[in-house]
Amino acid sequence: MEKETLASSSSSSSSNQIDPPPPEDAWIDAHRRLLPHWQSIRQSSQQASIPISISRVNQVDAARLDVEMSAMLKEQLVKVFSLMKPGFLFQYEPELDAFLEFLIWRFSIWVDKPTPGNALMNLRYRDERSVPMRGKEVRTGLEGPGLTVPQKIWYCLATVGGQYIWARLQSFSAFRRWGDSEQRSSARRAWVLIQRVEGFYKAASFSNLLIFLCTGRYRSIVERALRARLVYGSPNMNRAVSFEYMNRQLVWNEFSEMLLLLLPLLNSSSIKKFLLPFSKDKSPGSSGDEAVCPICQANPAIAFIAIPCEHRYCYYCLRTRCAAASSFRCVRCNEPVLAMQRRHYRE
Repeated sequence: MEKETLASSSSSSSSNQIDPPPPEDAWIDAHRRLLPHWQSIRQSSQQASIPISISRVNQVDAARLDVEMSAMLKEQLVKVFSLMKPGFLFQYEPELDAFLEFLIWRFSIWVDKPTPGNALMNLRYRDERSVPMRGKEVRTGLEGPGLTVPQKIWYCLATVGGQYIWARLQSFSAFRRWGDSEQRSSARRAWVLIQRVEGFYKAASFSNLLIFLCTGRYRSIVERALRARLVYGSPNMNRAVSFEYMNRQLVWNEFSEMLLLLLPLLNSSSIKKFLLPFSKDKSPGSSGDEAVCPICQANPAIAFIAIPCEHRYCYYCLRTRCAAASSFRCVRCNEPVLAMQRRHYRE
């Protein structure tokens, strides 16, 4: 029993012995091994994925306002050449449009400023490749740098240069009548290629529009290719749109349509008779007034005399008034005209 006890005690003492200490640089190896994992966890915890929703109406309105601004500039520029030969600017219309679009790009996007339409809608371009931001820089999700220099240049080449080249190509093909050429000619093949490219672009634009309506990002193919997203410039600013001009235009359109409807129904002779006492010339019986027709204020070649007042009228004026109203009264003396008799007026 004593031997077994001693053996068990010796085995237990050997098992309770302390392991040898690790090397001095073991913590350095552990730090190097765990550092990438720790950095990835820290980065994922600090990355901000704040979902933002930009109004689709604002983006579409901004594009429409840019088009209207370009049209206004074009109208003012055309007025400068109004005294030149008619049709002079028609042959240079693509160059004129490209020049105006380049000016808008040069003084807005190139200098990191929004276009006129984007400024009114509180929008700006952001490089979507550089988001999300990290750390305390992210507060609203609208932060992010603007477009880079290559993005700006490609945007100009795609919008300004692309539209100009396409407009010139279409006008040249229409002028040369490539579509009416022979089936196997090079002009016919080029025309078919242009039609296919145009159809493909329209299909891609329609697909991009559907995606834009679903996601609210990238309203055009160029923006999607460059990853230039429109975001709010200021998170606390409302839409800077004034409907005062639109209301005035609507009121004026309705008023003009009402006048066009009512004016044909009014009797012009009655209006003239009502305004005659307020006119400056209150001597209708003078010789100068007797020489002209009181309705059209013209000197008739053949005079037609109204009965019984015998005032001088044009045949057409007197006939139309008598046909329109059976009880027509003379404009000069307000007497009822019973009949009319054709007489040659002798000076």
